[in-house]
Amino acid sequence: MRLALLALLMAGCAGSAPPAAVPATRAAPAPVAPARVIDTSFALNGVVTQGGLLTGVAPEGTVALRLDGMDIRLDAARRFAFGFGRDAGGLATLDAVQRDGTVLRQVLRVAPRSWKIDRLPALGSVTGETNPEYEALRASETAQLRAGKAVVSAETGWTQRFIWSAAGRISGVYGSQRILGTVERQPHYGVDIAAPTGTPIVAPADGVVVLARGPFSLEGNAIMLDHGRGLVSLFLHLSKFEVSEGQRVRQGERLGRIGTTGRSTGPHLHWGMTLVQPGVVATPISAADEVRIDPALLVPAPVNGRTP
Repeated sequence: MRLALLALLMAGCAGSAPPAAVPATRAAPAPVAPARVIDTSFALNGVVTQGGLLTGVAPEGTVALRLDGMDIRLDAARRFAFGFGRDAGGLATLDAVQRDGTVLRQVLRVAPRSWKIDRLPALGSVTGETNPEYEALRASETAQLRAGKAVVSAETGWTQRFIWSAAGRISGVYGSQRILGTVERQPHYGVDIAAPTGTPIVAPADGVVVLARGPFSLEGNAIMLDHGRGLVSLFLHLSKFEVSEGQRVRQGERLGRIGTTGRSTGPHLHWGMTLVQPGVVATPISAADEVRIDPALLVPAPVNGRTP
């Protein structure tokens, strides 16, 4: 009897299954609240237009500033600069992200401009032949010029009110373009000031000379002046240098003399300006990494076609 009872107990133990495991339940993730966006108006200096440079101070508490999603550099005083190229258009969104995640937003409408377009007959037939020696030279020159434009320093000349770099007649304007038949030539990215050879040119704002060399095949003798925050002035076709690379200059200080070196049809100063695009950190930069600024928008308007 005792053996039968023991056998029955053992059979019962062997045949009983452990209780089924209850799947663990996880709480659904809490929904992420969208950032609170507040429409606002920033205090901007400059013209919101093609070729324009805008500067300002971000609101207190800003941890990030973005233009169409691209980060804009802020200095310790929350000052910033950005610009629009010749072919920019439509709307641009400027966001200031606050510490609590709130976004202060202003939508900017980039005003279009009318460009001086010269339509000329097509050139004669082109053989398509290349000059390897010239191409090698030009590649070296382009690399030097791009290296000068890639500087993003803490210089503060970009915060000043700019002055004209030379006295003379305005002979070429930003954005103008020639179309030969159906072939569009590169637009003119700067302002030309015609004056006799030897006319002095001065710094339009404080900066550091990052390039003073030449003659380059197209640009002639060239000076590049770093104003800080990626803004660089270019002065081309000079007859003489009066500064050297690495030299810090003040606004109004002499840089050199007007000439007609490089590809030039007469003595004049070509003053161009580039700004490194927001979000660009790598060097060397490409043409797509820079914004071509119109210097004439930063200085007093010409009087009767001449610099005031």
